[in-house]
Amino acid sequence: MTQSTALEALQIQYGPRYRWLLLLTVMIGTVASIMSSTIINVAVPDMSRYFVLGQDRMQWVSSGFMVAMTISMLTTPWLLSRFGYRKTYSGAIWLLFVGGIAGGLSSNFDLVLVARVAEGLASGVVQPIPAIIILRAFAADEQGRASGFFGMGVVLAPAIGPSIGGLLVDWFSWRATFFMVVPFCIASLYMARRFIPVAHMGQESSSESKANLDWFGLLLATTATLCLLNGLVTLQNGPITKSAVLLCVSLVSLLSFVKWQHRLSHVHRGLHQQAPLMNLALFGHRQFAMGSIVSFIYGTALFGSTYLLPVYLQMGLGMSASYVGTLMMPAGLVLAITIPIVGRLADKRPTHILVSIGLTMLALGFGLMVTVGLQTAVWIIALWVIVGRIGLGFILPSLNLGSMRGLSKNLIAQGSSVISFVRMVGGAFGVSLSALVLEWRLETHGQLLSHPNTNPDRLTAFNESFLMLAGLCALAIVAAWQLRGTSRPIKTREVD
Repeated sequence: MTQSTALEALQIQYGPRYRWLLLLTVMIGTVASIMSSTIINVAVPDMSRYFVLGQDRMQWVSSGFMVAMTISMLTTPWLLSRFGYRKTYSGAIWLLFVGGIAGGLSSNFDLVLVARVAEGLASGVVQPIPAIIILRAFAADEQGRASGFFGMGVVLAPAIGPSIGGLLVDWFSWRATFFMVVPFCIASLYMARRFIPVAHMGQESSSESKANLDWFGLLLATTATLCLLNGLVTLQNGPITKSAVLLCVSLVSLLSFVKWQHRLSHVHRGLHQQAPLMNLALFGHRQFAMGSIVSFIYGTALFGSTYLLPVYLQMGLGMSASYVGTLMMPAGLVLAITIPIVGRLADKRPTHILVSIGLTMLALGFGLMVTVGLQTAVWIIALWVIVGRIGLGFILPSLNLGSMRGLSKNLIAQGSSVISFVRMVGGAFGVSLSALVLEWRLETHGQLLSHPNTNPDRLTAFNESFLMLAGLCALAIVAAWQLRGTSRPIKTREVD
């Protein structure tokens, strides 16, 4: 059976419901990847005590995952073209499965980091795929609905995951959080064999399927990201000269990456030459360019808060891991309800309005955290978290669709990969930035997280960190307003 016939056979076999079964399959795998990203945060204090490590080293449990995920996202279009959808997706889920098992069994912190990197690599490959499927398998008037359905399922992972993870940490240990992804991986692998087509879905270029992976570009992107994060960490507790050197190397690597991608995007490629990891023609589309800026800032605030909030509730307010998970569950459920509602609106209402409303509420949620004190009622804390999660519900189903709807079909895979990459660069930056700002403010107020007792000065340090995130969200609204209007699809010549 040919590659194209394999897809046609699946559509004939399952009928109109096939596209929803396909979306459900990749949704389960994406749930596993997001769960592996967020559930570990409630286990950070327990892991810190187990390995006797400080905050600066432990933050690499999150940052290492984020860096690996960010970099591997750029490889998704090439992997899909070279190996097809089923092999690419299933290979990534297998790697996620192995990383979860290995991390849960490790007794050495370096091995835990290796497992986290493996999970990050797998997650990065998986996460751009759903947006590609939504834009290719669904009609324009169904894409918002499909995005809402997908988003509702995906957010249940961070909604329920921390609650279950917190209980597992209290009942067993941090190891149990690694094993949480295993059943999702098994289910997704089974469904992938039934519903994911063997090869591409109609628009991958035949020349790209024979092109080599841009290893040099990948090296430059990795160097830029690693040096950026290491430079931020060194600002905390290292010599300023070393930090300055790392940040300069990061900037030079970034500029070199852009120049290299520009060269690959404009040269005539033979069958076995390299395809660019990032087609810079994407940024000629105003909505995509503005959407990328919003995605970066949004990623910084979102992932910075997923790191900061659990640490704040446990080490600032003295809550247990299981109590933190329970406290965050109502907000996650509200988010799961909000997303499908906004998804339907995304088919009818302007993207810039929905995204701006979401960013405003997200900023408000962060800003309201400064009103929390040691005697604040728990329901008020839960309410402030809910405000921010409703904001996320407006952003998640709207931003990707609004940024990529004007792209030509042969750029959809690249667009999904690039906008996910930009968001995760922001996320990796946000985790390190939040840790850096928190350490800085704690030091300013004469506080140490290693001290068991909390006090108002420690809460002030956390509050100042939340205000920083609120300011970033307010800044993103300026770019979000530029998502208004429509643009013609970008036309790019097919390369040989």
